[in-house]
Amino acid sequence: MQGSSEVLGDTLTKMSDDKVKVRIIHSGVGAINESDVLLATASNAIIIGFNVRPDRNAADVAERENVDIRQHSVIYNVVDEMKKAMTGLLEPTYREVRIGTAEVRETFRTPKFGTIAGCMVTDGRITRSGDTQARLVRDGQVVHEGKIGSLRRFKDDVSEVRSGFECGIGFEKYNDIKVGDMIEVFVNERVAIPTA
Repeated sequence: MQGSSEVLGDTLTKMSDDKVKVRIIHSGVGAINESDVLLATASNAIIIGFNVRPDRNAADVAERENVDIRQHSVIYNVVDEMKKAMTGLLEPTYREVRIGTAEVRETFRTPKFGTIAGCMVTDGRITRSGDTQARLVRDGQVVHEGKIGSLRRFKDDVSEVRSGFECGIGFEKYNDIKVGDMIEVFVNERVAIPTA
């Protein structure tokens, strides 16, 4: 929202000191789009997303152009990360690696899992194994983030469904799923990001 954007912008610009200056090139509300990524590419900047996600085109362009998109849901984490980067103390961090995306086409109620999303896997693969996480995105906004509790193909319980196939997805302890929502599956990979 605009209020969050203004508070975050003010907080970051006040962090400037004699040695390092924080410069905000652009701020806005809504999902991170392709023009945001192109601006970051031209300016050699990073993108900070606060409770928002890049749309599919933006994510693809960012990956191709090596633009760093940092996503946060707690304002203090943004401030802490930027302070560490400014002082050169940024420790190895985690980078989100998208595994797959599915579009919710129908919803069903079950006694065991509550709301199940009837989905078409549109990109990559949907999996519920290991450290994978899933998020529910509605109109470019993150609505929920958690684990997939149920992944089914027809009546079979499966561990993975690939692009182009239909499946049923149920989140652990979450039922507010609507037709048109997107489900993104990702894993956090540890990487060292240079601070220079």
